[in-house]
Amino acid sequence: MSPQADIGDKLPDIAMELADGGETRPADFQGTMLVLFFYPKDNTPGCTAQNIDFTALKPEFDAAGVALLGVSKDSPAKHRRFAAKHALAVPLASDGAEGGMSDALGIWTSKSMFGHAYMGMQRTTYLVDEEGRIVRVWRKVKVKGHAAEVLEAARAR
Repeated sequence: MSPQADIGDKLPDIAMELADGGETRPADFQGTMLVLFFYPKDNTPGCTAQNIDFTALKPEFDAAGVALLGVSKDSPAKHRRFAAKHALAVPLASDGAEGGMSDALGIWTSKSMFGHAYMGMQRTTYLVDEEGRIVRVWRKVKVKGHAAEVLEAARAR
């Protein structure tokens, strides 16, 4: 397990599959601020609320010149169904490959529920500058109000 990426670190340039079947990597966002938010699983209450909140604020992120990308380990096909079901406007990427982005950032980690240990995604959001460096990190995100807080931080940059 990798140590967690932090402020000042450059995002690793690891490709992730987009819901539409293409791929993206941090280098694709060079010259643009990026909000990269990682969430555990499509179609769960918290993850659905988080994606709906970012979708609702997407026009404001766009106006501020900030790109959005939501990431989980779910497959591109599952992302397509999730986005269609909830009318999501934020692009979604699949980080399903072992050794992928969440592994490199140290947020695919050991979790525990009811005494059962398992590997899972730590809900984490990164604000990344135009050069691909992390300028702000939100760890173990609480969903309510989070998208608005991230927008405020992006505007303040």
